[in-house]
Amino acid sequence: MTQYVLMIEDDPDLATIFSAALEHSGFSVEVAKNGKLAMQRLSETTPDLIVLDMHLPLVSGAQILTHIRADRRLSRVPVIVTTADARIGESMGELADVVLIKPVSYQQLAELAQRFQR
Repeated sequence: MTQYVLMIEDDPDLATIFSAALEHSGFSVEVAKNGKLAMQRLSETTPDLIVLDMHLPLVSGAQILTHIRADRRLSRVPVIVTTADARIGESMGELADVVLIKPVSYQQLAELAQRFQR
């Protein structure tokens, strides 16, 4: 069965590149383009992996990550945080499984995502 990734990324170009990398690694990908949509989808689904940008409109990545870790249903879902801000990345290190500082390459994300496949 194909594993499902919820990618929370507001940059359409990055969402396209990251989706392609994840699909290449064998995942089915859904993109939420803002924090509000992400929170809605997280209330309806349990992804196998979450790729989370920190700078999002409507609800911040930090708020979403805190929600994920506090929710019993979602707390064990691996989260890859992507951010251009190294300070934010460092502050999210304890809650995230992996923090990637942008720019993130197609190959880097594809290889990393494969580690989380079951």
